[in-house]
Amino acid sequence: MNVEGKQPAPAPRERPVSLLVPTWTKTGIALLYHEGSENTYDIRLKLTKEVLTIQKQDVVCVSGSNHSVNHRTVTLRRQRIGGLGLSIKGGAEHKVPVVISKIFKDQAADQTGMLFIGDAVKQVNGINVEHATHGEVVHLLRNAGDEVTITVQYLRDAPSFLKLPLGSPGPSSDHSSGASSPLFDSGLHLNGNSNNTAPSSPSSPTANEPKYEKHWLDTLSVPLSMARISRYKAGTEKLRSNAFEVLALDGVSTGILQFYTAQESVDWLKAVSANISDLTLQNMKMANKCSSPCDQVVHMGWVNEKLQGADSSQTFRHKFLALKGSSFYIFSTPPVSTLDWVRAEKIYNLCEVLFKVHKFWLADDCWLQANLYLGLQDFDLEDQRPYCFSVMVGHGKSHFFNIELGSELAVWERSFQRATFMEVQRTGSKTYMCSWQGEMLCFTVDFTLGFTCFDSKTKNVLWRFKFSQLKGSSDDGKTRVKLLFQNLDTKQIEMKELEFQDLTAVLHCIHSFIAAKVASVDPVFIDSQSIARKYMCSN
Repeated sequence: MNVEGKQPAPAPRERPVSLLVPTWTKTGIALLYHEGSENTYDIRLKLTKEVLTIQKQDVVCVSGSNHSVNHRTVTLRRQRIGGLGLSIKGGAEHKVPVVISKIFKDQAADQTGMLFIGDAVKQVNGINVEHATHGEVVHLLRNAGDEVTITVQYLRDAPSFLKLPLGSPGPSSDHSSGASSPLFDSGLHLNGNSNNTAPSSPSSPTANEPKYEKHWLDTLSVPLSMARISRYKAGTEKLRSNAFEVLALDGVSTGILQFYTAQESVDWLKAVSANISDLTLQNMKMANKCSSPCDQVVHMGWVNEKLQGADSSQTFRHKFLALKGSSFYIFSTPPVSTLDWVRAEKIYNLCEVLFKVHKFWLADDCWLQANLYLGLQDFDLEDQRPYCFSVMVGHGKSHFFNIELGSELAVWERSFQRATFMEVQRTGSKTYMCSWQGEMLCFTVDFTLGFTCFDSKTKNVLWRFKFSQLKGSSDDGKTRVKLLFQNLDTKQIEMKELEFQDLTAVLHCIHSFIAAKVASVDPVFIDSQSIARKYMCSN
């Protein structure tokens, strides 16, 4: 397999380093898995910057007469040593065609240059065998005399087990008994029944005969712009073993791509994901050209959202998330035009949401639950999805998401932080209506001044504290919160109790402003608290 990585260009100042990804070109052999039949089919994958192409092998005429490629008629001369020089698999009793599974080098079948592993046998000496059993085809070929004329057609979609030698009868097997298994090779490289003991001349193509070769031909191209990847079995929480599926924006799917080793699967997953991410960045750039500086897209991409059913069942649905300007968006399909942004399923103010990493798999296959923010209620993490985060929103509600790669988890964490900090600095302050002992008050969180409470009617300031004076808090989980401030003069703790209509939104806003304040003073401290980013650095 050939892999070439394109070095990323120097990052512009407004573009987060964590979002920079290389573009990969890659070619390699894989299997296409069909869930209904549970068969796999040989394919070749070709990855470019914008497209993932699936190729299947076919036999094409490269020179000579313009004969039909679909059917080839070949005459074999049985050799004294080596017989027909091929083996077959399959049969009607197993609802699979009889195909050539082996061709022995320099023997009769190989010398014709017109037969290939994967050719389905259609006729033997003019007798149609498309619906014949394995034993019937073996009998015909073994008793056809010194010259055998077979008509074949290459099957692009023949299951890979028909082309790969799963077993061999071995030297001591009784081939004349006809008791061979259709899923094992029946060797026709022996003499068979022949009345002529003299050696036959080799079976070789003449100058006038067409020349055929096996070529990889494009059968499906999946555009990667806004595409998504799924590694999970449909309707389950189980990860596929060494396999994944790529789905284009228009719904076109590669099918389930299966790989021979876990390393190959990981390499392809990373390469395809990198190209999708790179194209997403290009789409973000285009969207940002049409947007004001305060309404830029910071990050967007596919996730899976956990949905709770009425019967307590849990399912995951794919969603498209975006961080743009002052808002966090949840879409069912990606926004491709300016008008699509107002059609989001949910829109939340970034200052009033809280991002939380929940778990990711480490190299030793154990998962680590990461509570990045203290004082928050944990979620039930019984599902088996390895890379999870939640976004807590107003009125105590939450969205729980899963992503496909651990690297994406670190990018989402950093992007939420960056988008929130930018919004806090743009906004400067947020004011909420509140009450205490029947009085209507206003509570302001200000990036420069800290906390201020004033009378909603007279605008008289009742109290003001800096962020550094907040020493603790507690709430009833509904509407009331107690804030504990230290008086700079007396060093005593003063408790301020307030009641809000949406307490969760206010608490998240306080957290956003304090985190942004800390980040402005000590950016390294914020990064040091990120377990997901530590994981990425260690890997």
